[in-house]
Amino acid sequence: MTSTLILPRPYQSYVYAYPHKTAYRPLEPRPSLTRVWAGQSRQALSLYLHIPFCEVRCGFCNLFTRVGAPGDLTGRYLDALTRQAEAVRAALGHDEPVHFATAAFGGGTPTFLEAGELERLCDTAELVMGADLRAIPLSVEASPATATADRLAVLAERGTTRLSLGVQSFIEEEARAAVRPQRRADVDAALGRIRDAGIPVLNIDLIYGIDGQTSTSWRVSLDAALTWRPEEIYLYPLYIRPLTGLGRQLDPAAAEHDWDAHRLRLYAEGRDHLLANGYEQVSMRMFRRLDAPPQGPDDYACQTDGMIGLGCGARSYTSGLHYSFDYAVSMREVRSIIDTYTETTDFSRALHGRVIDADEARRRHLLQSLLQADGLSLADYRVRFGGDPRLDFGAQLGTLADRGWVSETAERLRLTPEGLSYSDAIGPEFFSPAVLSAMSAYEAR
Repeated sequence: MTSTLILPRPYQSYVYAYPHKTAYRPLEPRPSLTRVWAGQSRQALSLYLHIPFCEVRCGFCNLFTRVGAPGDLTGRYLDALTRQAEAVRAALGHDEPVHFATAAFGGGTPTFLEAGELERLCDTAELVMGADLRAIPLSVEASPATATADRLAVLAERGTTRLSLGVQSFIEEEARAAVRPQRRADVDAALGRIRDAGIPVLNIDLIYGIDGQTSTSWRVSLDAALTWRPEEIYLYPLYIRPLTGLGRQLDPAAAEHDWDAHRLRLYAEGRDHLLANGYEQVSMRMFRRLDAPPQGPDDYACQTDGMIGLGCGARSYTSGLHYSFDYAVSMREVRSIIDTYTETTDFSRALHGRVIDADEARRRHLLQSLLQADGLSLADYRVRFGGDPRLDFGAQLGTLADRGWVSETAERLRLTPEGLSYSDAIGPEFFSPAVLSAMSAYEAR
């Protein structure tokens, strides 16, 4: 008698960071940043500056951002961000040199800021924090409407090496279905301006699983992106999350099996098309052109300890504590948190976060490695933790092996192509019981 393996739902949680922010809680007592950063290496830090403003909020977005910035809100926000930077830099101390290996501006939409405000943002990173933006990889996120020539000129002159444009779909009807109204002509014009600016790496974000999207229309968007020969392309599955625009309109559980199968099919079609057109797969979502220029560290997105986040939606990571400000999705709550941030004068303490013990550190390292196409180096794990992941996580890895989702050599554990396609199901299987419990208890607001 043969048994049939029951596979989990493929789209459960995008593990771009672990533990997720919904597992954070108010810290009591609130530790001083001087204490938090004591004993932490300052030799290869990552710097992340968060701008929580957008010209429109996409229907799928559950990021910490608000639409518009009335009055002088952006100026007051930059004032607060500078105060925060000064407090963090003071906490790092001046006895040991501080070196940043990579930097990023995210959001929201950093290019919501006007050209002069982007100059000011760069000044905070350089003059207050001490990051040499022209000497390290600097990634900036943008939208077609805000990728204007004057803003791009500032970013190029200040050392931006990567510009990520959220296109999502080149088909106007699909963009509207995702509550992201945009004209194809405006998208192409923005891409032309980015190429004219001479920023070395262009990334284009696309989404599959949009209502009404077919294999044919998906290929149209893929080919439209390939016309620009972007150095990177990200393929994101559509998620419908609570408190988002689509979450208020659609039931994510409705016909979930058919939608899962549809998204998996579109993923495979997109992956195969990019691989056939000169790209390599870096992770489930990321594809890099084979002849793209090397960029050095590209791990600003929650991949390492030693990350300093500035702005009310940013996280910071040390080896023992992840911390941030409060988190919300609903417009009313986000506006309130931003207002509180702009009025804050004392940024000397960590407010919300989660302690990272040895077990959580092992889980985080495994997730960040195994969910990449290159996989997990057994030697690196052994050096860092003095053990073997096959012993520490034998049950979970055994399940993956039974499903045919992981392969093993003497040096590495790697997900198979099918395993990579199920990355958003594999990630949660390695979450600790404590983190799962905290995430489950979190009340969305």
